[in-house]
Amino acid sequence: MITTRADGLTLDTDPARIDLDRVHHWLSTDAFWALGRSRETVERSIENSLAFGVYAPDAAGQLAFARVVTDYATFGWLCDVYVAREARGRGIGTWLAESVVGTLAPLGLKRLMLSTLDAHEVYERVGFSVVPEPRKLMVITAPGA
Repeated sequence: MITTRADGLTLDTDPARIDLDRVHHWLSTDAFWALGRSRETVERSIENSLAFGVYAPDAAGQLAFARVVTDYATFGWLCDVYVAREARGRGIGTWLAESVVGTLAPLGLKRLMLSTLDAHEVYERVGFSVVPEPRKLMVITAPGA
């Protein structure tokens, strides 16, 4: 899927277009949830997810990234959403989230989830809400994570 905004930014789900070195750098050095993540792990995670990239029409290249882990039938997990620091404040994160939700809507997933520490308002704008019954959720966390 390819979508272009009025300002020329393009959103694309082609995994071959992802700038793996850039995304790895963002996640492993600036995303608190993925600090130190290996390039191999980033590459494997993209290979096994529906990946979204936002690209500038000029030499700036890729400006944002997100991926969804999904079975394409019942469930999706939006994760690793990142907008380059120099591109923040331009509505790219909201556009990216809207695009993810819109792309997945025809699948009729029962549930699309995410975890966020500080961007609730961005995701609320596109329909996400706080988990109504958090006691139903459980997790296994890897040692040291």
